[in-house]
Amino acid sequence: MDRFRHEALAVVLQVRGVTEGKPRLSVLLKARSRKPFTGAWGLPSGAVAADESLGESVRRHLARLVDLGELAHLEQLETRGAVDRDPAQRTIATAYLGLVPWTREPELPERVGWFGVDELPETAFDHDQVIADGVRRLRAKLSYTNIAFALAPEEFTMSELRSMYAAALDRDVAVTNLQRILLRRGQLAATGEQRGPLRGGGRPAGLFRFTGSRLEVTDPFATLRPSGQG
Repeated sequence: MDRFRHEALAVVLQVRGVTEGKPRLSVLLKARSRKPFTGAWGLPSGAVAADESLGESVRRHLARLVDLGELAHLEQLETRGAVDRDPAQRTIATAYLGLVPWTREPELPERVGWFGVDELPETAFDHDQVIADGVRRLRAKLSYTNIAFALAPEEFTMSELRSMYAAALDRDVAVTNLQRILLRRGQLAATGEQRGPLRGGGRPAGLFRFTGSRLEVTDPFATLRPSGQG
């Protein structure tokens, strides 16, 4: 009987730089220290043990790099089984998508870091394709689910939320349109609190929160349109 290896991968995404005004959708990568692809960057990964589920496996391997309490959401993304995806051994990979709120700064070990999804370094295996699939999944679900709760802190301004959406979707998002859609879908609620004013002056900004912290389909036929389209 032919033998093969089954591994679990994690595409962990975070919109970094929201509060600094430089939001960027980023992915967590680890530099490889062994062959093949020595020195290249890869997704957190590892073999699935015979006595654990896929979910248990990906959490075990992630826990070596980051506090799992920092993740607000984790879901299965895809399975890849191309015969030549690993030049060393026949390997089937099941990938998961994990999301981290923009205010969290997980402590990371050496040779582990965040990279913008639009400027990836040299990556190992087919990990660039897995990352692209994770980004596509996130962008699709931002349109018809409440998955944005997993990228946001407990409280935020609409300006911050708009910046997060714009970075995650890689397009401009009108703040009034975003607020109207999320309120209509019941995803968003005002806290009654305000933040500011900032040093530059101006009126204090109202704070909002997401109404749920578990993934739900909120509008299966809706999409968030680019700015200027309603």
